[in-house]
Amino acid sequence: MTKILITEFINQSSLENLNKKFDVKYDEKLYENEKQLTTMIKDYEGLIVRNKTQVNLDILKNALKLKFIGRLGVGLDNIDTEYCKNKKIHVQPATGMNADSVAEYVVSSSMSLIKKIPMFHNGTIKGEWPRTTIESIEINQKNLGIIGFGIIGKKVAEYSSKNGLKILAYDPYVKEINDKEIDAKLSSLKEIYEKSDIISIHLPLTDETKNMVNEFSFSQMKNKPIIINTSRGGIINESDLIEAYHKNIISGFALDVFENEPIESKFYHKIKPGMNCILTPHISGVTTESNIRVSDFIVKKITDFFN
Repeated sequence: MTKILITEFINQSSLENLNKKFDVKYDEKLYENEKQLTTMIKDYEGLIVRNKTQVNLDILKNALKLKFIGRLGVGLDNIDTEYCKNKKIHVQPATGMNADSVAEYVVSSSMSLIKKIPMFHNGTIKGEWPRTTIESIEINQKNLGIIGFGIIGKKVAEYSSKNGLKILAYDPYVKEINDKEIDAKLSSLKEIYEKSDIISIHLPLTDETKNMVNEFSFSQMKNKPIIINTSRGGIINESDLIEAYHKNIISGFALDVFENEPIESKFYHKIKPGMNCILTPHISGVTTESNIRVSDFIVKKITDFFN
């Protein structure tokens, strides 16, 4: 029987379905022990991971039987895809399965930050009454700049346009927008930086995108935008982001992803209670519903592959 190894959490009913067809070893904490994983992987034809398992060269060189890697999510920066391609190991992300969850996160963060809810909350629980000392604005007819217009970027545009936002989209691989459901204008990065009231990032982490949003990027922002990142932490230079906030170049930020996860003290010590920001532990794509969709999708793909 084909042997499948799962190193991070998966929906229980999806796991039960997988167990009916394969010899499955499930250890949702195995990603923490790279040495053990490197030893174990030699016996398995299939591997299912999330983003914490580093499927690197050391592990893959021992994966003598491996034919399929299922990624319970979208980003592939934790998998050596070039090696997999050369060795004909199929790598399958759960493309689009968590798009609704991420889009909801972006919309709710946009609304919270543009209305400065974190600042009002902080003042109120301290016994203050900042009803007139903090100004907030409405989201309707503001410009949302989306950097990266793939499946998730488009879903964010669809959700956001229904809430009255005007969409500017940047993606060097998208030449035109044909989707009638999405009212968006293809724009340059410069135009997005100059015109956006909110900027949401939806890019993979590559050599080209690392530190892409930096001090120079912030210097081009004219409308004191809110910055939202649900893609990968290394795309925004975190020190430059904090400095831009303190210089009043941006008016707030929501980060669901970080350069180092979990976040390190040198970063979170810069975050003060009165700041207009939201920090969450890489959960924008993880809801009860999206976990079911992602898990079912990968289980179907791995079943179809080995059948």
